[in-house]
Amino acid sequence: MSDQRIAFITGASRGIGRAIATRLAADGRHAVLCSRSQAPLNDLKSEIEANAGSASVQACDISDSAAFAKAIESAASEHGRLDILVNNAGITRDNLILRMTDEEWDDVISTNLKSVFVACRAAARPMMKGKFGRVVNIASTSGLVGNAGQANYAAAKSALTGFTKSIARELGAKGVTANVVAPGFINTDMTKNLPEQVVEHVKSLCSTKRLGEPEDIAAAVAYVTSDDAGFLTGQTIAVDGGMTMC
Repeated sequence: MSDQRIAFITGASRGIGRAIATRLAADGRHAVLCSRSQAPLNDLKSEIEANAGSASVQACDISDSAAFAKAIESAASEHGRLDILVNNAGITRDNLILRMTDEEWDDVISTNLKSVFVACRAAARPMMKGKFGRVVNIASTSGLVGNAGQANYAAAKSALTGFTKSIARELGAKGVTANVVAPGFINTDMTKNLPEQVVEHVKSLCSTKRLGEPEDIAAAVAYVTSDDAGFLTGQTIAVDGGMTMC
């Protein structure tokens, strides 16, 4: 069995997930790329390998709990270990509370919260067996301070804090840490269509006076998942340019 760390990253086909996978592979980890669509994962795998990294693909719909758990278990079985789990995949179904439908609520809770439970449950055993694990759940500043029109999204992301603290307590003695990284406004497909006045307002709230880049989040994840971060667990790290520090 190789000593190379195995990292399973969901939502790896674009945006923040793609940046995380690229960074972890550049840092010497084997990146298991997970997303619903296989074609962009294949492209990313080729890109990582062209830069002397290693990667494999596990195309899966994370809202299918059985298939998702099997994908994680298959990755652990194939490589003989599973060291890092980054739960990054998520969706939005924004609406004001008076207009939000049960389906909009359920879809977001299932994809953004239940899938994290499913993934962590599947990953816990191989991590405990290896006496090493790094779980990173990607939340959002919406889960820290709320956001109008995102009651479902904010609820799911806020819940990750308590969930992550709980598994940090359960798994810590086995060498497994669990933390939350909460991005602020990041330049991705989710934010590129925001009106210019909204973007400028967000910038004004950040002490850095800019939006974040996917690589800013990847850098935080790279540290939290490193061997050096063994004493960091149960924490929520906001990577938001100072937007929520008040």
